[in-house]
Amino acid sequence: MLKKQLIMDTALELFAKQGIASTSVQQITESCGISKGAFYLSFKSKEELVLELIDNAMKQLVSDLDYQVKHTQVNEDSLYMFYESVFSSFKKHSDQGKIFMNDHHLSVSPELINKIQYYDKLINSTILLLIEKVYGNSIDHLKYDLLYCIKGFLKTYSELFVFTKIPLDVSLLSKSLAEKTNLLAMHETIPFITEELSYLIDSPVESPVDIDTITTLLSSHAEAADGDYIKESLNLLKEQASNQTMSAAIINGLIENIRHIPNGKWLAYLLRQYFQLES
Repeated sequence: MLKKQLIMDTALELFAKQGIASTSVQQITESCGISKGAFYLSFKSKEELVLELIDNAMKQLVSDLDYQVKHTQVNEDSLYMFYESVFSSFKKHSDQGKIFMNDHHLSVSPELINKIQYYDKLINSTILLLIEKVYGNSIDHLKYDLLYCIKGFLKTYSELFVFTKIPLDVSLLSKSLAEKTNLLAMHETIPFITEELSYLIDSPVESPVDIDTITTLLSSHAEAADGDYIKESLNLLKEQASNQTMSAAIINGLIENIRHIPNGKWLAYLLRQYFQLES
């Protein structure tokens, strides 16, 4: 395991047991079996480590949502599958959610606010795509309001996994929210977030996927990759980023090869944005 990843995994375990404020850098390094100097080669401070952990969690959420929406055929279960995917992830990672939602010593830095706003815009784009795929243009007049409602469902019901110890039925919750969403889409007559207010949601997102960013990420992942199969996929994608000669189907196949490497979901998400792939 890479040293930086070891630090992050160990810190998460310690934060879950004793909270962020009560966990020192020394405790993290002792648990990792490394020196403080080795820690500070990876992170300038504990605050930077916490910021990267939040950043990683948001990347996971965004890439999972995007993949779910773009790789699922539209049918009567599309909304159910969307909610089921989201809340299965919340259930799986509820301990991490408890760390960050319950710890009131987190530093709310401008950098953290900017990151959250950035990922929020990406989530908005994905949910709007879901709405358009499920309902077409039949509800264009209320799609922004429906987006706000879906985000409200996600936030409110995710708190159940963080703040309660009751076993929760993800399937039942997903069916209930899919039904609620359909009822709103079919019967809402007074949307609040109209097209005139869409700038609150549908504002442009500065793209992180220029060629320099992509080639740097692909190179660093290729250096750390285990197995010739993964390395070859990463190197082929790097070549393709500079000289686009492959078909979309081949590029998609190469991207699928790397989704399950460490941080591979986010890299796959960025690659699909860069190559402008719909699925």
